[in-house]
Amino acid sequence: MTDITVDLVRALVAGQFPHWKDLPVRPVARQGWDNRTFRLGESLAVRLPSAEGYVAAVEKEERCLPALAGHLPLPVPEPVATGDPGEGYPFPWSVRRWLPGDTLDAAEDVDSTRLAGDLGGFLTALRQAPVERGPVAGRHSYFRGCHPSVYGEEVERALGVLGDAVDAAACRAVWADALTSAWPYAPVWFHGDIAAGNLLVTGGRLSAVIDFGTCGVGDPACDLVMAWTHFTGRDREVFRQSAGLPGDAWRRARGWALWKALVTVAGLSGADPEGVQNRALVRVLEDPVVG
Repeated sequence: MTDITVDLVRALVAGQFPHWKDLPVRPVARQGWDNRTFRLGESLAVRLPSAEGYVAAVEKEERCLPALAGHLPLPVPEPVATGDPGEGYPFPWSVRRWLPGDTLDAAEDVDSTRLAGDLGGFLTALRQAPVERGPVAGRHSYFRGCHPSVYGEEVERALGVLGDAVDAAACRAVWADALTSAWPYAPVWFHGDIAAGNLLVTGGRLSAVIDFGTCGVGDPACDLVMAWTHFTGRDREVFRQSAGLPGDAWRRARGWALWKALVTVAGLSGADPEGVQNRALVRVLEDPVVG
């Protein structure tokens, strides 16, 4: 795999978009897992998939984000151009409008209660957006938007790895409860990766939502996991109320949160250096959010 460096981005831009070749290029301070992002001047950003598995999101976001933007109460990344493979880099890549702000996991002085309400309102608006151009949930969304049962084997494998380190009986009870219902309505938009690193904050308030690479149309329960990975106490209740989904959706959401926590803590998927998923697992078992 080609190293994704400032020099590579500069060469790609100069070769394919020469009108931007004199703009400075610099990496963003906090990088995601799926893509590498660089500032291009003051108003643009270059985003490059880090591996082949993330390439499909380039075309999907280019198609879906303009269709969604006019229906949402917060800014989302605006595609400006799409680049081709080149300079030894094998994948398509994108240029977006730069959205200012700090990611929630790096922001200070956040009004957490207001953020909980604003995020729930954003998700409500997202569900109401027209679905005509939305891709049906599936492999492209890592099965977000599908029924959580798709990851049943991974849950059992993680419990086997963790053994007595977790309350397996309690975990299985939560998982079984998550599987007792399914989304009974027409498919709606979901983001697929609502997490602190994909929420931008300015002046203590939620100011933008980014990284729609796992978006699609299906069951929106997967978008509620912030109730356990981030919010606590009163903020969790505000998020529940503002998100406006029925109790069965929250039980499936709890299953999604349980799956992610278990496979991460068990070392089957990604790393958890800051202990986010360890804490989420405790919260999942303690608080169902709805009865």
